[in-house]
Amino acid sequence: MTVPLSILDLAPISEGGDAATALRNTVDLARHAERWGYRRYWLAEHHFVSVASSSPAVLIGQLAAATERIQVGAAAVQLGYTTAVAVVESFGILDALYPGRVDLGVGRSGQRRREEIAGTKPDGPAKPPRVWQEVDGVVIPTPFDLSAMMRNPRLKARMSVLQQPDANAPDFADQVADILAMLDGSYRVGDVEVHAVPGEGAALRPWVFGSSKGQSARVAAKFGLPFVASYHITPATALEAVDVYRENFQPSAALPEPYVVVSADVVVADDTATAEQLASSYGQWVHAIRAGDGAVPYPDPASAQPLTAEQLEVVKDRTATQFVGDPDQVAHRLDALQRLSGAVELVITSVTHRHADRLRSHELIAKRWGL
Repeated sequence: MTVPLSILDLAPISEGGDAATALRNTVDLARHAERWGYRRYWLAEHHFVSVASSSPAVLIGQLAAATERIQVGAAAVQLGYTTAVAVVESFGILDALYPGRVDLGVGRSGQRRREEIAGTKPDGPAKPPRVWQEVDGVVIPTPFDLSAMMRNPRLKARMSVLQQPDANAPDFADQVADILAMLDGSYRVGDVEVHAVPGEGAALRPWVFGSSKGQSARVAAKFGLPFVASYHITPATALEAVDVYRENFQPSAALPEPYVVVSADVVVADDTATAEQLASSYGQWVHAIRAGDGAVPYPDPASAQPLTAEQLEVVKDRTATQFVGDPDQVAHRLDALQRLSGAVELVITSVTHRHADRLRSHELIAKRWGL
């Protein structure tokens, strides 16, 4: 049986475009996604880059209003930049307006980046060298070293304004525990009951997003929450995260057994040559991110300058794990990823320079997948 397919969107701004156009395109894609049979439409949170999804809760409300049935949610709220009560109240409002349709995704990327920038990330045991491999048709590349990017002064400057001065975010596990307590009405500050309104009693279940076998996978397992492994961002370690999640899973009232979703980056066209041409500027986009500039306006393949050999080396893990081709080719690779990970859902992200090509990419794979 084919597993459900969902969409993860960044509301990307294309070269020559603007945020308003990107947001209109996102609403348009969400409407089409509902008609094509996608199960969920999730929005990523990014800041100070050329994507327009900086405030998922605000955009989720717009998408829910523009559609009728499809689940809409965050992929994911970065808890390192906000508070548990802000998350519960904002998503509580969404649940009150669109009951049963809202997915609350949370991630610790903000906390992780602060640790790496400050040099306070805990040192684990020495890791053995990793080798590039392919398992059942799924590429598992060697990990990309993010340390140079985290030292970039431009990234440090941007991150410095995402919190109030001298603010200290709680540990990710504590924040997730606080969210769960606020949702079920058991939250306390000392001996004082604190009730989040709206939020308390909402039909919300957090989804934890993670990319390695570190804290996120273990927190999802500890609290019996669904786990989303980000193969499209960290293909070297995402499947390890799934294994850790399953090995440590503790059943909860809401989830008696592990629930795994895995993401993939895809570009689909009517033929392979067209798909490859549409995806030909993806490497330039990823390279800009890793060079510390963040996501630049998505380059036009017709005018993008080729990457040098040195630059190609920086992005090869991402270009090799992007699923590009005609519907049959991409469906085959998605099926292999699902079998290898044991995912019960897959979520795809697809970025192209032209909105029409992105629509076509999602339409083709939806039809081939049998949605």
